[in-house]
Amino acid sequence: MPENYNDNNNLDKNDLLSNDNYSRKDSSDDIIGSKSSEVRFNSDSNSGSYSYTSENSKKKCNKNIHLLMKGAAAVLAVIILGAGTVQIYKFLSDTREELVELSGDPSAKSVSKEIEQTDKKIEELPSLIELASRTDAKPLPDIVDSIMPSVVGVASTFEFEQQQSFSMWGWNTQPVMRQAIATGTGFIISEDGYIVTNSHVVYDTQYNAGKAIEVSVLFSDETEHEANIVAFDPDTDIAVLKVNEKGLKPAVLGDSDELRVGELVIAVGNPLGFDLFGTVTSGIVSALNRKIDINEKKMNLIQTDAAINSGNSGGPLLNSCGQVIGINSAKMSSSYSSSSASVEGLCFAIPMKEAKVIIDDLINYRYVTGRPQIGINTTDIDEIQARFYNIPMGVLVRAIQQGSAADLAGLKVGDVIIDIEGETVTTAKEFNEVKNKYKAGDVITLTVSRDGRDVKIKVTLQEQKAIIDNPKEGT
Repeated sequence: MPENYNDNNNLDKNDLLSNDNYSRKDSSDDIIGSKSSEVRFNSDSNSGSYSYTSENSKKKCNKNIHLLMKGAAAVLAVIILGAGTVQIYKFLSDTREELVELSGDPSAKSVSKEIEQTDKKIEELPSLIELASRTDAKPLPDIVDSIMPSVVGVASTFEFEQQQSFSMWGWNTQPVMRQAIATGTGFIISEDGYIVTNSHVVYDTQYNAGKAIEVSVLFSDETEHEANIVAFDPDTDIAVLKVNEKGLKPAVLGDSDELRVGELVIAVGNPLGFDLFGTVTSGIVSALNRKIDINEKKMNLIQTDAAINSGNSGGPLLNSCGQVIGINSAKMSSSYSSSSASVEGLCFAIPMKEAKVIIDDLINYRYVTGRPQIGINTTDIDEIQARFYNIPMGVLVRAIQQGSAADLAGLKVGDVIIDIEGETVTTAKEFNEVKNKYKAGDVITLTVSRDGRDVKIKVTLQEQKAIIDNPKEGT
């Protein structure tokens, strides 16, 4: 028979005992100091139990424990330092008044009081909106909820003659009538359907389309209604519409004279069309009584940095109480300087106090009362024309309305107006600016150049009682 081989029987116990890397223990004993690198050899029940431990593993474990203890100590130090700082501050705050009283120094009491007041002011520091709002201001969401049923979208259909175009068949000499739709914003001012918007929303001067042939309004509940144009005034850019509805919610009108520069204002409108219906923006009053030329008409406007874009025209500008204090009308959109940087934050609104007078006249009389009129159509004579025709620079009278103030005063076609009430004028714009300082019934003196000599003519201004579809400068 082959000899039986047994590892246990052939293993020399003396060799095992002579190796320092091994230690013998009885099978009933525990193995001490064993880690992940430990190797165990177990014999049969009648043999001993052996263990092997790596020295490198012990060193790494000791190093990791050391780093862990350092990290824990650092975290504990930070916690103790923070807690100590809080306790010290609390202790100093609690005992500050006691220490001041014990010192008996009045100046120390004063300093302590000032510090306390400063801490209180820092805690109660208001936001920018709070600083810009009136003392009787309302929360912005409440203002929006209140005004939104009064805001409408205005869609105007214009008809105009398209310019001649060239095709493979040559020039198209036949006029082609086209239609275009423009949108704006308006707001309700009465329960029975009167709506205010801008004149340029329903009356076009840029493309000579004139008065819109059809106007409709969109309410906040998404219902659409046909509207009639009651009247419009291009000089102040105000128009009044009327819908055949009852029980509407009018906006609350405020006094624009109470506005202050830096005060909070909110604009509501439909920028870029009805897809963005009821957009709300906010800003501050940047300036008051700005003299701005809009469509060659000088207007007195409120300047604000509340975002206004195409489609916002005619929408309400509100104060922090939710009152309408302006009608959004224009935005500066041209580039500035050679860098071609776009102009932002320069938006303008018609003051409500001035607009209210115009609105009442348009509703009651369908024109603006008291506005002076002479009754002439004019053309400007510039320097080149003046040299060519050997006449002075000024305002040439091209046509005179029969029975008008100019007709009754003796003005003639071909006269060149060079002076009005002692102020030299060279353009119809300048002429109108001076004329509009007066009211109907006032007598003014014009100086005209006629047949090479200057003639002074006294004119009694009349009241302009109708809005002309295509107004001419100088009338």
